[in-house]
Amino acid sequence: MDEPIPVIRAVDCGTAKLMPDVDRRRAWLLTVDGAAQSYVDLDDPTHLEFEYVRRMAHVLDTAAAPGAPLDALHLGGGALTLPRYLAATRPGSRQRVIEADRALIDLVAAHLPVPPEAGVEVCAADARAALETAPPASADLVVGDVFGGSRVPAHLTTVEYARAVARVLRPGGAYAANLADGAPFTFLRSQLATFGTVFARLCLIAEPGVLRGRRFGNAVLVASQTELPLDDLARRAAADAFPARVEHGPRLDRFTDGAAAVSDLAAEPSPAPPAGAFSTG
Repeated sequence: MDEPIPVIRAVDCGTAKLMPDVDRRRAWLLTVDGAAQSYVDLDDPTHLEFEYVRRMAHVLDTAAAPGAPLDALHLGGGALTLPRYLAATRPGSRQRVIEADRALIDLVAAHLPVPPEAGVEVCAADARAALETAPPASADLVVGDVFGGSRVPAHLTTVEYARAVARVLRPGGAYAANLADGAPFTFLRSQLATFGTVFARLCLIAEPGVLRGRRFGNAVLVASQTELPLDDLARRAAADAFPARVEHGPRLDRFTDGAAAVSDLAAEPSPAPPAGAFSTG
């Protein structure tokens, strides 16, 4: 059998590369302009290489009884790591993925196709626009993982955006977002304040080293109008290869204290990461 070779294509947002993993026969890393975007194993969609993706998967795993199908709206697609995971772990789920980069959609469909029976629909659209036109109370989960380059776009960081998320969620539904920041956490704290104006319950999942300001890194924000499965999330996050903490309640309030919610008029994208923070070289 021929060895897989890298695939390099111009896409709408830059230059995409699909790099084969030499240790896993049908696994691929997607980068855009050198920044790692997704990792997928076509033979085992439950294999999650990136730690932040595992933490987001914990939210999916605890959203309902094991194996129960869910309706999910994914904002940001990449190589469709989490939609593949949800299709494998919760068969029968109905999933809609919004990805702004049409050329990237075509690249992934050509080289890393999702089986038709997976129940995953991919649409080329702006995430905010698609969210605002989605039917109300139509999703059990909304997953936010949208980056323009290495930054979360400004229009996906605001109270108006949070309200649009809440409108689409069913009672008991949850929102999980991949964010990135470093000390003094101006962006991350503003996001907690912003979603705290709309949602009754919040938690934050991140490595202790990130939360202590030792390095720039990912953090997963989880929001719901109902109680979150905090104990279950904490057990799962602590058992990961790179353990994470689940911050909530008074500790999270102290972390957020003094931060202001962000409106559309004052929105800015998330901070640019330090050189090399998310680069594959």
